[in-house]
Amino acid sequence: MIPRVRRTKNAGPVNFIAGDAKIGRNVRIWNFAYVGSKSQIGDNVKIGSLAHIDYGVRIGDNTRIEGSAYIPPLSRIGKNVFIGPAAVLTNDPYPPSRRLIGIVIEDDAVIGGGAMIKAGVRIGRGSVVAMGAVVTRDVPPGKVVMGVPARVVYERKKYDAKKASWETGRRL
Repeated sequence: MIPRVRRTKNAGPVNFIAGDAKIGRNVRIWNFAYVGSKSQIGDNVKIGSLAHIDYGVRIGDNTRIEGSAYIPPLSRIGKNVFIGPAAVLTNDPYPPSRRLIGIVIEDDAVIGGGAMIKAGVRIGRGSVVAMGAVVTRDVPPGKVVMGVPARVVYERKKYDAKKASWETGRRL
């Protein structure tokens, strides 16, 4: 199916959304975003400006994908996931090749801005990938990874405590 230009409510001027893409309820897709053929987007999803959601991608409910993120074909993104601006997921470990493999991001994961994730990697439920991290291996559930290459630095519980401290203005 050939993609078509479609305006979406509460969004910017024009988005390129495939005619056979399935878009859930209360989805907001902002300026100049692309959603490819046979993609499935759950309810209450937000997709930022200039994001590229390629063909055959599945995105769960209540997920937020920030601007300029690239989500390649075969990607599977769970519910309540946050993907920061300019994050890049890949699907070809030896480009350009004829064999592709997707990335799986499980429910409640956080991917920081500018992170890069290698093809075939699984990001575990509730895990966090820090901004700018380069993820070359699976991330276990509930772990926080950072660095190049990314390595486990602590548990999600500590991340949540740091986040709460930041939001209230108190220091840990």
